[in-house]
Amino acid sequence: QLQLVESGGGLVQPVGSLRLSCTASGSSLRFYVIGWFRQSPGKEREGVSCINKLGSRTNSADSVKGRFTISRDNAKNTVYLQMNSLKPEDTAVYYCAAAEFYSGSLHEADFGSWGQGTQVTVSA
Repeated sequence: QLQLVESGGGLVQPVGSLRLSCTASGSSLRFYVIGWFRQSPGKEREGVSCINKLGSRTNSADSVKGRFTISRDNAKNTVYLQMNSLKPEDTAVYYCAAAEFYSGSLHEADFGSWGQGTQVTVSA
């Protein structure tokens, strides 16, 4: 059974950068579309970015386009979220999740096998 683990979160100042990682156990990530999601206190979980199995297609929310980049290294069984030019409003718990088919969807209902999340805090 696929289990996902997020890492790389932390405290960063505005306009700083972080790189999140999503790794897998129980199965290989290469069989799955991976999405990154985030949830801030009092808000619903929102889709951030997703990537197809080969890493050739991605989709990102308008709020992060030009700042966040999703990528994957199937040999390392890892999907990354490079976050640049961070803003306080990016503060959230970030989750990765898996899907079988790529459609560009950022809807959480289309994903499963959720990780436990990693906290990202953007503050001066």
